[in-house]
Amino acid sequence: MEYKRLGNTKIKIPELGIGTWKLGADREAAYRSIRAGIDHGMRFVDTAEMYQNEDIVGNAIRGYDVFLATKVSPHHFHYDDVIRACKESIKRLKVKKIDLYQLHWPNHRVDIGETMKAMERLCSDGLIDNIGVSNFSVDELVEAQAAMSHYAIVSNQVEYSIMSRSIEHDGLLEFCKKEHVTVIAYSPLARGEVFDRANMVGRLVEEMAKTYKKTVAQIALNYLIRQEGVVAIPKAENETHIIDDAGASGWKLGDVDVAKIREAVGDKNVRLAGEVAQKILKSTGAWAAIMERLEKARIRK
Repeated sequence: MEYKRLGNTKIKIPELGIGTWKLGADREAAYRSIRAGIDHGMRFVDTAEMYQNEDIVGNAIRGYDVFLATKVSPHHFHYDDVIRACKESIKRLKVKKIDLYQLHWPNHRVDIGETMKAMERLCSDGLIDNIGVSNFSVDELVEAQAAMSHYAIVSNQVEYSIMSRSIEHDGLLEFCKKEHVTVIAYSPLARGEVFDRANMVGRLVEEMAKTYKKTVAQIALNYLIRQEGVVAIPKAENETHIIDDAGASGWKLGDVDVAKIREAVGDKNVRLAGEVAQKILKSTGAWAAIMERLEKARIRK
């Protein structure tokens, strides 16, 4: 497993980690999947209080040396709520501290200065080691970093896959690389869309898999992690899948094949709302509430 530097720190993390969204309906299966990933070098585990499975993750990683990340929900962005939420996550995860604590979604109803002050307090108190964000735009990243006095934002977790490449076009990927903010790609297999032979991209990736003697998942993941400053966290669906995912590390897609994938996908930018509408919703705080409801609805399915 290849490792990459986290932000501008001296910490190195695996370029492939384990996502745990919607994981936990079958506890024993979740334990086996997470541990299989760890045993195959994916020693970076990501969860969130919103996922309602931190206790399961905590049990799964007990006795393992992993880089542990979790997230605070947008409705907990007031100072005291951030502190309380972090302590509760630590208790559920059964750890002494969290390696990477992330803001799950922007919440413009709460002053970002208040939120980041709490995050810095958690760092200074030794409850967390690093501060990250998730689903933040360039402007939101700049604002959040400007609100901090002693620490830097080390990561931004965003949706990124060969089928959802908006961060390549809106300046976010370039900004993160320039500012040494690690991009953590969630849904890196496009929720299974990369396996769909009914679309041209799926067929292209399948042909590349044959050429490289890799699997479709490994091709799709390598497209992301071959880039500097990008790591990916495929979900620990089951033991077989997570072990297969680990094989995406240690080699690189050629530039010609990367260009073929980009040409086949085009400028596909999947968004839940238009940019103008999204800005309006974010300014009122409604965006965070909508995203939280969507996350919870997806978890219940």
